[in-house]
Amino acid sequence: MGPLATHMAVHILLMNLAAPLAAVAMTWGRPQRREIAGWVLPLATLVQIAALWAWHAPPFLKRALEFPTVHLLMNACLFLTAFLFWRAVLLLHGKRSWQPIVALLMTSKLYCLLAVLFVFAPRALYPAFAASHTAHATGTLNATLADQQLAGLIMLVACPVTYVLAGIVIAARWLLTMEEDEAGSRTGAAAWT
Repeated sequence: MGPLATHMAVHILLMNLAAPLAAVAMTWGRPQRREIAGWVLPLATLVQIAALWAWHAPPFLKRALEFPTVHLLMNACLFLTAFLFWRAVLLLHGKRSWQPIVALLMTSKLYCLLAVLFVFAPRALYPAFAASHTAHATGTLNATLADQQLAGLIMLVACPVTYVLAGIVIAARWLLTMEEDEAGSRTGAAAWT
């Protein structure tokens, strides 16, 4: 695996494994006493998508590679925005369960779009990336493009799986809740007759 593919794997681990696990741990640790505001999930979704796309813009990624503090800031930003997104996703229940499903599907589509750009770009989007990593400084443009395509493939596999799987779990939980509510209302009505 080349430096860009490794870099993207770290982002995936931060945003698709560490952040959701931290959000789940925080949700289980402290039950939510009140419903979150309706604007929280759309804002968290927008901020996460904006952070993902902004940090993967060639000038910003180049800056992150040049300065370790900017690189740390990038990773912290991606983790924090993902954590806030997953926390909002996990806190919506009941009649608003459709909102996390929509947010998860929208986010996965935009992740896929970024990954597709990596895979099908006709040239290396980050030609300086390989040169900045001395251990992998073969410098050939073909190796850099192949590394970029592998990074995109990793994203295409890992990111949608996380978001689609979470959407399926939430949808199944929502359907079970609706079924239980319907069964409870029928039982309650029958008890009064």
